[in-house]
Amino acid sequence: MALFQRKIEPRCAYCTHSRPLGEDQVICEKKGVLSAGSHCRAFRYDPLKRVPPRPPRVDFSALKDDDFKL
Repeated sequence: MALFQRKIEPRCAYCTHSRPLGEDQVICEKKGVLSAGSHCRAFRYDPLKRVPPRPPRVDFSALKDDDFKL
């Protein structure tokens, strides 16, 4: 599983034209105050603003000591 996907859903939260205003709002150079989940035609992806989802934790409790021997 890759951390960064090739096709990113456009959101104002990680657009080059936006700056965070609050937890759920951004201020856009083009459109003004918008919700972080919206987007417009001027969307430009900024990979440094996007935080990828954390990978799921692995459950090691089902493994035994024999599983780790060669």
